[in-house]
Amino acid sequence: STAEQIDSQKKADETLAEEFIEGEEIAMESQSTIESSNYGDDFEDYEDDFEEEECEDEEVQHEREEIPAYQRAEIEAIQKAITAENEQVREKRTKSLRNTCEEELNRDFENSPTIGPVRGTFIDFGAAKQREISSNMASKQKKRSAELLRLIDLDFSVSFSMLDLPPLNEYDVYIKNFGRTNTKQAFVQCNEDNVDRDIQTDEIETVEKWTQHPGEGNLLCGGANINDALSLDSMAKSIDSRRLTNFLKSACQVISVLLEEDQADNQASQNVQSKATSLSVSDGCAQLNVNLPFLHGREVLCLHFSQVQRQTLLSVHSLPKEPGVVQLASNYMICVWNIWEPSAPQKILVCESEVQCCCFGPSNVVSVFAGTVDGSVVAWDLREHSTIHNTLQTGGQEWTLRTPTFSTDGVLTAINHSCAVKAVYPVSSVCFDNHDVGLSLLSSQKGSSGLSFQLATLDEGGLLNLWVVVELQKADLAGSLTDLGLIPGGKIKLIHSSSIEVNSFFPRNLTQLGPPRTLSIRFLPSDPNHFFIGTDAGLVSHGTRHGLQAAPRLYKSQINGARAVQVTCIDFCHFGNTLFLISIL
Repeated sequence: STAEQIDSQKKADETLAEEFIEGEEIAMESQSTIESSNYGDDFEDYEDDFEEEECEDEEVQHEREEIPAYQRAEIEAIQKAITAENEQVREKRTKSLRNTCEEELNRDFENSPTIGPVRGTFIDFGAAKQREISSNMASKQKKRSAELLRLIDLDFSVSFSMLDLPPLNEYDVYIKNFGRTNTKQAFVQCNEDNVDRDIQTDEIETVEKWTQHPGEGNLLCGGANINDALSLDSMAKSIDSRRLTNFLKSACQVISVLLEEDQADNQASQNVQSKATSLSVSDGCAQLNVNLPFLHGREVLCLHFSQVQRQTLLSVHSLPKEPGVVQLASNYMICVWNIWEPSAPQKILVCESEVQCCCFGPSNVVSVFAGTVDGSVVAWDLREHSTIHNTLQTGGQEWTLRTPTFSTDGVLTAINHSCAVKAVYPVSSVCFDNHDVGLSLLSSQKGSSGLSFQLATLDEGGLLNLWVVVELQKADLAGSLTDLGLIPGGKIKLIHSSSIEVNSFFPRNLTQLGPPRTLSIRFLPSDPNHFFIGTDAGLVSHGTRHGLQAAPRLYKSQINGARAVQVTCIDFCHFGNTLFLISIL
């Protein structure tokens, strides 16, 4: 029974194999028939294409010539992409067919009953069929590509040079290996011309010397002998130009003062009656020369001496009674004098408004400040170069007319004075009670740079303004857009600090009929926080800058029934006592 079952199983397997092979042959024949028909159709289409191509050969050739190189490259790329996509589709189709055949074989074997191991050789008909199909398709593709290559021409007209490296000659190779970069050998010098020759003349003694022009430094010449050079260097003296300039200025001032004194002595000896005999309070006098063309006919309004250099004087002059110099007919003038040189003023300052008061800086004579009748405060910097000011030619001499360096007319009216400024005075923490009266004009002005101090201005309405005087580090010749009161090239300006209403220091019974006019001011030398103000009611008010009450608040005359007078000036004792002197009008 077992042998019969095995025989029946073998017969069933052979029957299935024969049926599978017949099915495969039928499928292959149908597939080949379909492909042959498709292949024939394709070639029929290609034949039509070839006929159309032959008919339109001239037009295609003309279009090829018109197609640019970059468009041809794009067409080739598109063709390659199409070919790659076709290959992928074929691979997918063959792979799916192979998987289908394998699944059917596995399904048939699984469904067939297994009785025991069967001996024999397994033949993979699906793989063989697949290889045959692939080879047929490859041959068709090859034949198609061969036919298409005859119709496609590649363009090799475009070429690019990736690297152009010319060969090096022998000289460049030598310089590259042994020379330096960016250098070329210009010439070669050897010692072939150094030939000794016999001479029959006397030997001439020579010495090597050298010189330099223009000279740099003190040593301008030298020689082969080192000792000579050292001796010349030691003999050369260093020159300090700044020190030489200061010496020449001092020497010129001394010579000028001596000439002025000699001229004054000659004039005094010629005059029988000396003017000194008419003064009971002085042994002599010196008359300032105001008979200059620009000072002719001008009245002297006020005088002010410097507290640092007592021989330096300010004189304020009014408008001329008769027009002399047309250029200065509408300007008030301030002259800076040195009483040791009375023949001519040192500086000439001009102002468009009438000057009511003036003063120097607290520690030098390089800055002048003045108050005007229209309420403005003006400042002059005497160190400015004369080229930024106007000049006047008169009497064969040139005079520099200095305009104000800074004016508070450019400051907002809210913080400026609205009436005539009657007093201007510098506020300093330095006491001047120990200053020498005979301080020399030739002394070094160490405080001439870095100015910074406070300035007090008082108008007749009782407004006391405190300003900070600031010196700029660098002058701007183009002018300033923010400091409207500063002239182009100026370095000194005023900055408003604070304001004080001095009328609040007066008692109420005094201000019922109206506050008195304030005319003068002075600060206590030992304590600059305290100030004293003179009025037109004959009273002197005492106050402080910080608003604190000071005792006594008022100073008035002890004579009953005395008429009201104007306190025009106040000055403190310079010998340590807290005494002050007033002038009344």
